[in-house]
Amino acid sequence: MTESETATPPLSSPEPDGKPVRLTGRWWRGLSGSVAAGLVLLALGVACSGVLSVFTEVNGPGAFSLFGHLIAAVLALLAQRYADTHRGRPAALAALSVLAITVVAVWLFWWT
Repeated sequence: MTESETATPPLSSPEPDGKPVRLTGRWWRGLSGSVAAGLVLLALGVACSGVLSVFTEVNGPGAFSLFGHLIAAVLALLAQRYADTHRGRPAALAALSVLAITVVAVWLFWWT
């Protein structure tokens, strides 16, 4: 094997004009991806407690909270997917929307 076959591929590929692509948004996508994953885990936890409350006949999260968490998690995942597959300002706005969705969900279902 030659050295070029064993080398890891670059994190960015050059643009058609030969200039390398800047990876400045990488940490931002990582942060918003972590927040989206946390929101999914929170939604799964609320869903599990809802199912458990049905079987134990104990008061659990209401339907509004249960479905609200699930909808927020799906919206955050869709926004994160867009942020991961696009570049520039639209990707940054999608990552920012992940944070906004999470703040709204936590405020609505936990702080009020």
